[in-house]
Amino acid sequence: MAAIGVFDSGSGGLSVLREIRKILPVERFIYFSDNAYCPYGEKTAEFVTDRSKNVTDLLLSKGCKAVVVACNTATAAAIASLRAEYDIPFVGMEPAVKPAASGTRNGVVGVLATAGTLRAPKYLNTKGQYADAVRIVERVGQGFVELVEKLDLDSPHAEEVVRASLEPLLEAGADTIVLGCTHYPFLLPLMRRIAPPEVRFIDPAPAVARRLLDVLQSSGIPLEDPDPGVELLSSGPDDTLRKLFTIL
Repeated sequence: MAAIGVFDSGSGGLSVLREIRKILPVERFIYFSDNAYCPYGEKTAEFVTDRSKNVTDLLLSKGCKAVVVACNTATAAAIASLRAEYDIPFVGMEPAVKPAASGTRNGVVGVLATAGTLRAPKYLNTKGQYADAVRIVERVGQGFVELVEKLDLDSPHAEEVVRASLEPLLEAGADTIVLGCTHYPFLLPLMRRIAPPEVRFIDPAPAVARRLLDVLQSSGIPLEDPDPGVELLSSGPDDTLRKLFTIL
């Protein structure tokens, strides 16, 4: 039996796993939260690449047939190295600027992401393709990852933290906002409460799930497992991981 590995710096990648399981309901998954080193967003690309390789080694030791890098920062820093070094398929997070640029009504796109994602060549290259067509405004979701890892998703404090990063994008006129970190969808109900109803949020997780399906099919990898389910692993305490998994 071979599973699909999914990893993130913490529990945020569960938002991606949720979408993957919708289209691969009888598959087996191993999810790894590298929460002993979370968040990745403020760390160097070299550090994130090293951690991504260590996690991949672990997932391969458990027989994983493909790996989803369910972390924007790790994708930006490490996925090219992972694909060069390992002989299995990798699927990563894509900056969802393209659908945002095509969907905006007023030409202003907001991007909420980690500092590591916003400075990565992968994101900057994507942004450059659309910078002439739309105005792109950016903001680090300061404290967002920590809120999710503490399961603080709807408190007055959480609202204060989310407002501090979201409102500058709204004030800049963004009518379409890209969620550039897999932790952020867990704060989406709060964001929708803060933002006007006409503001559209784009979660790239469904597109990543569809991409994984395409990769598995094109690689001839079986799409079903006789023992489907999810195994949860972490490099640190797993209380948040297991609690968040139960509310998916």
